[in-house]
Amino acid sequence: MEAEKTEKKITEEEDDESKIIYRGWKVMPFIIGNETFEKLGIVGSSSNLVIYLTTVFNMKSITAATVVNIYSGTSNFGTIVAAFLCDSYFGRYKTLSVAMIACFLGSVAMDLTAVINQLHPAKCAKEIGSVCKGPSIVQIMFLAGAMVLLVIGAGGIRPCNLPFGADQFDPKTKEGKRGIESFFNWYFFTFTFAQMVSLTVIVYVQSNVSWSIGLAIPAILMFLGCLIFFSGSKLYVKVKPSGSPIHSITRVIVVAIKKRKLNLVGSMYTHTAKDFRNSKLSHTEQFRFLDKAAIQTPEDKLNIDGSPADPWKLCSMQQVEEVKCVIRVLPVWLSAALFYVAYIQQTTYTIFQSLQSDRHLGSKSFQIPPATYTVFLMLGMTIFIPIYDRVLVPFLRKYTGRDSGITQLQRVGAGMFLCITSMMVSAIVEQRRRTVALTRPPLGFALRKGAISSMSGMWLIPQLVLMGVGDALAGVGQMEFYYKQFPENMRSFAGSLYYCGIGLASYLSSFLLSAVHNITEGSLGGNWLPEDLNKGRLEYFYYFVAGMMTINFAYFLLVSHWYRYKDIVAKDNDIDKVSV
Repeated sequence: MEAEKTEKKITEEEDDESKIIYRGWKVMPFIIGNETFEKLGIVGSSSNLVIYLTTVFNMKSITAATVVNIYSGTSNFGTIVAAFLCDSYFGRYKTLSVAMIACFLGSVAMDLTAVINQLHPAKCAKEIGSVCKGPSIVQIMFLAGAMVLLVIGAGGIRPCNLPFGADQFDPKTKEGKRGIESFFNWYFFTFTFAQMVSLTVIVYVQSNVSWSIGLAIPAILMFLGCLIFFSGSKLYVKVKPSGSPIHSITRVIVVAIKKRKLNLVGSMYTHTAKDFRNSKLSHTEQFRFLDKAAIQTPEDKLNIDGSPADPWKLCSMQQVEEVKCVIRVLPVWLSAALFYVAYIQQTTYTIFQSLQSDRHLGSKSFQIPPATYTVFLMLGMTIFIPIYDRVLVPFLRKYTGRDSGITQLQRVGAGMFLCITSMMVSAIVEQRRRTVALTRPPLGFALRKGAISSMSGMWLIPQLVLMGVGDALAGVGQMEFYYKQFPENMRSFAGSLYYCGIGLASYLSSFLLSAVHNITEGSLGGNWLPEDLNKGRLEYFYYFVAGMMTINFAYFLLVSHWYRYKDIVAKDNDIDKVSV
């Protein structure tokens, strides 16, 4: 009877799967269109946030940078919560729907803080030495509410958007596989495009025309994104939630602890379900303690289909190896995540540097908006990726014999090295900017800061380009590494892990800024990070970060040497192993 029920269930699942209509590129206008407008909306609302907080909400630079880092960190850490809810309960479509509405409401609320005078403090007087009134509790609460909505939106969209688009293609057909690969390219293109537009057009409107209009644009774009997304609702493939990988990871660890007193000499449970879709992993010697979760004892009862009667008492070797994959990645993830501590400095303090540099371009009447300088970081990344793919990879392939030219970890390591170089260049440029500001006539005075150095802001471009190239190596390398090293059913979780790394870096950056500010404020050498950079020693902070990244790079080399890439058992021969 049980066998008939099991067979019937499997048959029903196969029938449901056969009824799925993969429309592929037919629904891409809805998904890619939504992706473009959604990214424009989110990036447009947050890319210039540090300037908005200092100029409209009258926050100090150190406070604004800390708030932005916490906001960014929470947005990225929120992805793991969203991934859990998505995989366990709601599915990607429902999660995306709620997240997009939250993003739209957050964008509207953020715009209201600029439109309604009662929702932001009075504008500071331009006279040097005048006192600026900070935001009230009500104003802070409303701003925080807008940020919370944006955090919910970003946290839900980031881990679900890419997999949802890939769900629209049939992974079992050659055409579907090619469609998925092409969609990945379009996804990253739209992401880069959105950032470029936001850091130029939208930031220019916000900085030079009006904050009210500049923040209304992202809200309108988010509304258009929602409209496009929901227009295709009846056409999408909506994959049902299949359970969070966190459950599986927890189960293996719990069972291994329960069986910790057993010796690894008994019968090992190797059963896999008929509908199992992951690649079969070969046994590894690392973390052998977890193997105890697969020891089959006489007390472990099985169902007729071979599955354990109580999954909290027995796990398969496949499940154990999948958990090992995750654990092996974590030390690498920690090191790779710290890369973004330096990256974040280039998107915050470089903006403050530009405020006290000569930002004129050609005509003396036109100035590059401070936040727009980070577009050079994106340009460095965008230009380098095709060069890497079309020139460097084929060249390296001749010497290494690898299709990818170098391994994913070697790629990440190269990016980390450029990260250190970028911070060193940043320190040298800042030292020059400060020297020029103190020894030559200033171009003017930046509001609430100090003298504007006559050094051209163009000198900030090399450090940004270096970091952009570093991100093209380390950032993209990380994403590829997690995607390939995690089991297939954990790839959404892998995506959230990447964003959690950025979130961790944001929190660490906030702590670092606060610690350096508080420690150096009363020192003999003076505060490294004051409002007026000419009175500080920002270059010391950059050297300090470069030193941290050097130590982290050494740690990365150690864990990379220890790491063992995932092995899968070939389909044609269960004995042969294929290195991924």
